[in-house]
Amino acid sequence: MTPNHQTARRHHGFRFSMSDACVLLLAAGLTWWLVGKDFALWWVVPAAVGHFFLFCNVFLVWRRLELLWALVFVLNVAVHFLMEVFDPAPSLLWQAPVTILVIALQMRSPWYHGIFARRINPRLADYLNDSL
Repeated sequence: MTPNHQTARRHHGFRFSMSDACVLLLAAGLTWWLVGKDFALWWVVPAAVGHFFLFCNVFLVWRRLELLWALVFVLNVAVHFLMEVFDPAPSLLWQAPVTILVIALQMRSPWYHGIFARRINPRLADYLNDSL
């Protein structure tokens, strides 16, 4: 007797859950606490969590692109830290093209199913029907 396997129905568009709200609130609390402690890299928390939210809930970015972005972000922050540049602007300005590239690559994919996918992706129905 074989078990009855049902494939999960695929969804598209913006996503938001209670756990997302909890993570955002925890990140805001941690950021506030780090600012209060005069921690120079306090801004890393909202930058990382904000991008995670953007990639996972708004544009639904592939994991490998998220990991690529994270690797560049860590290297970017490390280089600025070693140069004793603690202001967020230089790091975020260097990171912005990577963020734009990751989102653009995702949105041009036939597997794109994030925000505005119905308008952007002519192959969305194929993705949703798992026929790509």
